[in-house]
Amino acid sequence: MRFYQALARALSDQGVDTVFGVLGDANLYAMDSFQREAGGRYVSMAHESGAVLAANGFARTSGRLGVASVTHGPGLTNTVTALVEGVKDKASLLIVVGDTAQGDREGLQNLPQRELVLATGAGFEQVRGPETLTIDVSSACRRALTEHRPIVLNVPVEFQWQEVRYERSSSGSVGGQAVAADAAALDSAVGLIATARRPVVLAGRGASRPAARESLIRLASRIGAPLATTLRGKDLFLGHPHNLGIFGTLSHELATDTIAASDCVIAFGASLNKLTTAEGGLLAGKHVVQVDNAEQQINRFTPVSVGVLGDASAVADAMVAWLDEAEVDKTGFASAQLAARLADQSGSAAADHSTEKTVDIGTALSRLEKAFPDDRSLVIDCGRFAFSAFTSLHVPEPSAYLHAINFGCVGLGMGNAIGAGYGSPGRPVLLICGDGGLMLSGLAEFNTAVRHGVDLVVVVLNDGAYGAEYVQFRNHDLDPAISKFDWPDFAPVAESLGGKGFTVRNLADLDIALAALGARSRPVLIDIKVDPDRVPMGSY
Repeated sequence: MRFYQALARALSDQGVDTVFGVLGDANLYAMDSFQREAGGRYVSMAHESGAVLAANGFARTSGRLGVASVTHGPGLTNTVTALVEGVKDKASLLIVVGDTAQGDREGLQNLPQRELVLATGAGFEQVRGPETLTIDVSSACRRALTEHRPIVLNVPVEFQWQEVRYERSSSGSVGGQAVAADAAALDSAVGLIATARRPVVLAGRGASRPAARESLIRLASRIGAPLATTLRGKDLFLGHPHNLGIFGTLSHELATDTIAASDCVIAFGASLNKLTTAEGGLLAGKHVVQVDNAEQQINRFTPVSVGVLGDASAVADAMVAWLDEAEVDKTGFASAQLAARLADQSGSAAADHSTEKTVDIGTALSRLEKAFPDDRSLVIDCGRFAFSAFTSLHVPEPSAYLHAINFGCVGLGMGNAIGAGYGSPGRPVLLICGDGGLMLSGLAEFNTAVRHGVDLVVVVLNDGAYGAEYVQFRNHDLDPAISKFDWPDFAPVAESLGGKGFTVRNLADLDIALAALGARSRPVLIDIKVDPDRVPMGSY
């Protein structure tokens, strides 16, 4: 077969059934063959950055390898920000990239692609020749899955029409396996837990699987500990009576008070970074047990009392067994009184500051939370509106939450949202973004969602400005005019792109827009006008 056919088949043989991409002369034949001959699905995006971000959203919601393909030169340079986002997100992505012919020194699109890729922190795998294709593809897939970062597979364009003899190659990935903890480390950890009187169990993204959830709940019940998560482990314990919610700078007042009163934090799959620990303040004076299956994560951001290397579920179950064997008494820290106060906390309503021309962000998010289906994928773009969205909107499980703020860049949410639509089919996608992020890179991919029939609702919290910059000018008593924009009305723009648009200036408009969601048949954009001087801003 031809090389481009072999490349398509090699991807399929690695279990790839969906590729997001933008065509160019270095990848068009392979992508055509992938869809027409290998039975795969090629999802055409508007921009190369969107393709990589969609692969990221697919990987996060499906738990599988996310794959994108772009052409050489500018096709690759357009992915740089998305690649950095993927690196910081620890996303298992394969990016199949064409390269200019090796002998074409003066080609317009020629550049040192390896050096560009490595500068982003992504990995680089070269297709060395037609005869090594399947080995190189399997190596790139294995690396993406085991290194948990994007791997760029570099494919010279001149190979495309060469004849190759196809030989299937396995990736050799063994998948995630539970790691048993060292007995001495486990003994030290259980010793600290046994002496704690006010323990808290904390889960991060690394402990967000359903099996880990059940094990951590058993441990918390055994020692009488309330439960909390990092932002990336969002809603793992949703509905539990002793769920404190997010641990860190996003904690509500009762959670902060409870954490401050604790004497021991048992953290599973949580890096304990400065946002989770409030610059270390929430862990000051406490014993800390950190459990993680990656050795480099333990003690990375903050010194801990005991580090345990192992699988969250296996370690938590072992802790319960050891505590039972030692007949350690349960504490009363997770009391009925605490559960009652948490229930009251969840039902409290904040003051509404809506006017006839703007809607209060807290009110808008609260009504959206009730109106949108609970079984959802949630994507939150970067912007100061995010601080309210993090705590106001919920997901059925942590994998349904896509954090698009790893690089602190606005506008990365739309691509992730489209990928989530494919990674978790049947689950509607809710994207929360700002007006700046939408204009930066969202509108073109909104049409992508329309073209491919993604069940997507985009809520734009529109303050008519780059909000973080606006507030900095305000804080220094300077004129914020250069941070403000006279944007077009987004609702008719959404309609022209094939979707359904709503402009919301007051609560009556909001109710109309939300009431229409149940009958949606195409992507929806809701443009909510908010007061730039009434957007909460904090740390995340």
